[in-house]
Amino acid sequence: MMDPTRAILGTYGQVFIDGVWQTNINHLEASVEVEKRELKLSGMEWTTHKLGAKKGTGTMSGYKVTSDMINRGFTKFNIINKLSDPEAYGFERIQLINCMPDKLQLANWTAGEEVAEETAFTFEGYLLLDPVVAG
Repeated sequence: MMDPTRAILGTYGQVFIDGVWQTNINHLEASVEVEKRELKLSGMEWTTHKLGAKKGTGTMSGYKVTSDMINRGFTKFNIINKLSDPEAYGFERIQLINCMPDKLQLANWTAGEEVAEETAFTFEGYLLLDPVVAG
């Protein structure tokens, strides 16, 4: 049976861009999608699949504090995602390699409200630096 105290809360998540902790980021999502090629082989009644190219996409968002993303432009950068929780079995770190924004948010504000900044991006690889392993 799962120990509910071991469930990891996103509260303790951190984002590092090129090694610098982005304290303003409060949401990160990244995933890899694989292109599967269908193969129909003689003598087989099932379609089989061969792995093709992979595509990494993600989104990060939080409060606008600086103009760093605008200054960075469309140059590539690396993200390290750290997900931890004091009650978890450990922490997980994943490096997203060669991230590039899909677009730059130059303005998006409303009087009397905090300014949020969202950046959609693609990436060209990842490394699982530290896995969470049940103890």
